[in-house]
Amino acid sequence: MIRLVVFAVLVLLLAYGFSWFADRPGDLSLIWEGQIYQTKLIVAVSAIIALIAAVMIVWWFVRLIWTSPHSVTRYFRARKRDRGYQALSTGLIAAGAGNATLARKMAARSRGLIRADQEPLINLLEAQAALIEGRHDEARAKFEAMANDPETRELGLRGLYLEARRLGANEAARQYAEKAADNAPYLPWAAQATLEYRSQAGNWDDAIRLLEQQKAARVVEKTEANRLHAVLLTARAGERLESNPAGARDDALQALKLAAGLVPAALIAAKALFRENGLRKAASILEQAWKSAPHPEIGQTYVRARSGDSTLDRLKRAERLEALRPNNVESLLVVAQAALDAQEFAKARAKAEAAARIEPREAAFLLLADIEEAETGDQGRVRHWLAQALKAPRDPAWVADGFVSDKWLPVSPVTGRIDAFEWKAPFGQIEGRLEDGSAPAAIETALKTLPPLHDVRSESPVNDHRIIELERAATIAEAVRPAPAPAKPKPTGDKAPAPNEAKPFFGGLPDDPGVRDSRAEPDPKTRLRLF
Repeated sequence: MIRLVVFAVLVLLLAYGFSWFADRPGDLSLIWEGQIYQTKLIVAVSAIIALIAAVMIVWWFVRLIWTSPHSVTRYFRARKRDRGYQALSTGLIAAGAGNATLARKMAARSRGLIRADQEPLINLLEAQAALIEGRHDEARAKFEAMANDPETRELGLRGLYLEARRLGANEAARQYAEKAADNAPYLPWAAQATLEYRSQAGNWDDAIRLLEQQKAARVVEKTEANRLHAVLLTARAGERLESNPAGARDDALQALKLAAGLVPAALIAAKALFRENGLRKAASILEQAWKSAPHPEIGQTYVRARSGDSTLDRLKRAERLEALRPNNVESLLVVAQAALDAQEFAKARAKAEAAARIEPREAAFLLLADIEEAETGDQGRVRHWLAQALKAPRDPAWVADGFVSDKWLPVSPVTGRIDAFEWKAPFGQIEGRLEDGSAPAAIETALKTLPPLHDVRSESPVNDHRIIELERAATIAEAVRPAPAPAKPKPTGDKAPAPNEAKPFFGGLPDDPGVRDSRAEPDPKTRLRLF
């Protein structure tokens, strides 16, 4: 388009020049070697322009003849290169589709048409063909060759990283990822892998520094980078809590600024402040976290903030949490537990039943069983609530990649992913149904089927068990007791001792009864053997 405009402008200028000369007629005289040459001005200008054009045409023709060998060579070279790139393109498509035979064939054709040092994609095609065919040693050799080439270093390191991950060589994979991240921090896979490896090793300072580099290079979005930064700060704060409470407090507070709803950061910040006697600020942090996302660990930490509080004081603190988030399952369970500790069984039972009505899950029924045990001691009613807990859905827990943990972890132990743990119900429950497909029992149904109350406080279950065992042993002993021997005739005479007369110490029967009389033994066929 630009050339067309330039050509049109030149034509217009040329036409304007001819018209300008035509409007101004004149003669042009030239004296050369005594001869006078005279012509019109417009004819002279036309002749000059024609001469220039002829010279240019002649020069182009001479140059064409002079450079024709090179042009012919370049033409055939370009045609050969085009064929090579066409074969390379076909081979890459075949490798992506899993056609190892065609990929290998196209790789050989490409290498014959294109020099490998001029086109590094040939090494990639050969490596991919080797991977498809299962020749991993050859593929690793190709990737190592690409890693030594500055132009394909990142590509070779990625191939070596994937091969190391496949073989389970985590240390080699970590080294390849760190090398790629050092050379090119803008690579997402290298930065993410290095960040995960440093987090798994507990190198939180290096991980945070690498994350800041990724954020500066805009490899990670700002929102995601802030979340990961908060998680790493929380992990470092958890390690510093015992040795350096001040540093743990600063890291946890900074993590809360980056991610306000991060429950582990709020817990660590509160615990660090408790050790520094900052009860008011710690309570404020826990209250804010409770407002955003009620969590049982937050409730337990808040209620037991001061070790010297009585059970009634803890109950008041639990009721304060309930006022912050009313009609919430976690709030009701916290108040019920505190009321149970304070032995206010009516309030504990009412709160636990209310929690079960909102969400019938395991914790509510277990708490009802504890209340029943503490208040009545009726084992039948306790077993009833335990059965309801067994059928109820499980309580939420920290879950990551199918792994259930009793505490929050910054890195998944399964995949090594950062910030993988979520507070949710474990797997195996879909849409409030149990694993066998039945729905959990409602609290009203459980209350209707609750056994009647029996006064069993006077007798302990252990004592009842012992009485039953003793009665059973006495019954067996009575059954196997041998029949009494026939009574011997009483001795007659003056020397017969009176019934109540004391016998001398010496002169009684010997301790050893001697040889038993087989005739006095019971019949072995009718004798009942205990063992």
